[in-house]
Amino acid sequence: MRRFLSSAALLTCAGALVAGLAAPAAADPGRDRGGYGRATLTGFAALPAETYVPDSEPSGARLGTNPVNGITPPFPGQPVQGFSGIVRRDDGTFDVLSDNGFGAKDNSADFLLRVHRIKPDFAGRTVEVLGGFGLSDPRGLVPFPLTRADRKLTGADFDVESIVRAQDGTYWIGDEFGPFLLHADREGRLLDAPVELPGVRAPENPGLGGATPNLGRSKGFEGMARSVDGRRLYPLLEGTVAGDPAGTLRMYEFDLRRRAYTERRWTYRLDDPAHAIGDAITVDRHRFLVIERDNLQGDAAKVKRIYLADTRDRDGDGALDKTLVADLLDLADPRGLGGSGATFRFPFQTIEDVVILDDRTLGVLDDNNFPFSSGRTPGRPDDNEFITVRLTRGLGADPRVHR
Repeated sequence: MRRFLSSAALLTCAGALVAGLAAPAAADPGRDRGGYGRATLTGFAALPAETYVPDSEPSGARLGTNPVNGITPPFPGQPVQGFSGIVRRDDGTFDVLSDNGFGAKDNSADFLLRVHRIKPDFAGRTVEVLGGFGLSDPRGLVPFPLTRADRKLTGADFDVESIVRAQDGTYWIGDEFGPFLLHADREGRLLDAPVELPGVRAPENPGLGGATPNLGRSKGFEGMARSVDGRRLYPLLEGTVAGDPAGTLRMYEFDLRRRAYTERRWTYRLDDPAHAIGDAITVDRHRFLVIERDNLQGDAAKVKRIYLADTRDRDGDGALDKTLVADLLDLADPRGLGGSGATFRFPFQTIEDVVILDDRTLGVLDDNNFPFSSGRTPGRPDDNEFITVRLTRGLGADPRVHR
């Protein structure tokens, strides 16, 4: 989910930064790495912000004509941006999911939802786009009106934020507007009607019918993991359902064989109710990696973390147990791969992709919110960066998650 910073918010961030420098640091339980120590940057590659799908339609017509971070809309094509989900393939390439486009339902009708296939070259520090496919509903399975007559899906129809590949090669995608689960074939064509989450509706839900939503705007399925046996999905909300304690997020279980939610549910507790999650992936039967972040960028960013979350709740507090495995604002960089000295920061407002490459190595990508976010260089739109991070010890992950 993207959150754009206004001028007032930027001033607030700057003030908070100054105050933080002047005041002694408060105790922060999230800093306890639980024996993992300081992770290390081992690879860096980037896709330039101004990368467009070849021969694609113009986009961004509803953003106005004022420059944003030096880029003036509308754009000549469909930006290859907003990476909000990732799937590892067997040949060194990855499927990455663009989200709803430009941050809101009402400005993203000309952004076509798409899964891109990319290949990072860490030796050359580049990311190559090899192709991809758009999402569509040619069979008319979506029960509400779509933006386009050709039934290509746009950012005004769904806000897609998470993706997994099933054992049959099809894709399951988590949406924030419903929230819905979408099931698509290898060409992006929907195979089932969108699956609603019982009892939870966001303001953008087309079936709301004047009822009161009980989830915040674009606070639906930000993360989604697949069980190691391939039989279940574990979608995780980004926002707190009305009536739940502040800062608690629901993780559900969805049975792929029955195409239905089970009765099982867990709670992920944010370090601060103002935080958000960016992704969730499976480690083994009981554990997940979850990205937790604040809503700040650049020097003002304070929390960009990857936690190991365990459903067994050994401390008995009713929430997933959390162990910090990587602080993305404090990565050792002894080889200078990031170009900024011995410490590397991944200071982006939204970091929404994590993938296990081997038992000690993670791949992490930002959602660059093109053209709005400028966490790396003020006044310049962020690139799509792909980094690899080496943990100080292994996760003990089920081998099936990184074969």
